[in-house]
Amino acid sequence: MKELELKPTPQDCYRIDYPAGEKGFTFEKAWLRSQEQEAAGDIEAACNTRYEAFQKLADLIPEEGETELEWEDEHNQNAMFILNSSAIDHFLIGDFEMCAAMLEMLLELDPEDHLEATKLLAYSYVALGEYELFDEVINDISDKYADKEVLKLWAEFRRNGHLPEGELFHFRRNFAVYYREFIADEHPVSEEYLKDVESPRPTREALARELWLKTEHLWTLFPGFIEALKA
Repeated sequence: MKELELKPTPQDCYRIDYPAGEKGFTFEKAWLRSQEQEAAGDIEAACNTRYEAFQKLADLIPEEGETELEWEDEHNQNAMFILNSSAIDHFLIGDFEMCAAMLEMLLELDPEDHLEATKLLAYSYVALGEYELFDEVINDISDKYADKEVLKLWAEFRRNGHLPEGELFHFRRNFAVYYREFIADEHPVSEEYLKDVESPRPTREALARELWLKTEHLWTLFPGFIEALKA
């Protein structure tokens, strides 16, 4: 008996079905296990659990045609959580090609982008030097996110070696807290910060530090951008 099957829904989408029931593999169990492993400090095991689950999902999705998963289905959501988290794992180790491929798959499964995968995909495209693909997705990111300003500045810096004055002015004016965080000499992960960022309503200062910490490895892999911001 197959572990996984795709079943059509009345909404012209698909849902993941488990013919073997809950006794076999499920994305929910894989998702919960990866969270438990991460909480216990075994990051490598958590990443492996997510990647193995991603492989099962990739084997399930047909290569031809469009396959949109119905977002409201809980099984589908767990599968997409796994896929998104595994993409983040690859992003953080600098495997931008795999990250981009995973996120492109996620956006095919979830065109409405409930998990906001487009932001991370745009970072991956800039890291890969895929500027035409970057140009195709950047306007899909809401102007309310500081990521959009950081991405536009970084993309232009990687393309032409300088920061566009208009975008820099906009970033410093509209996202002043983020600008100050990005040019700061230290970004401590203090107990105060963790309590703030994990609260129901984190401050802009905490969110700015969170964005820095999520992208810090980029500025090491691709030096010069932060120095240009400071200058």
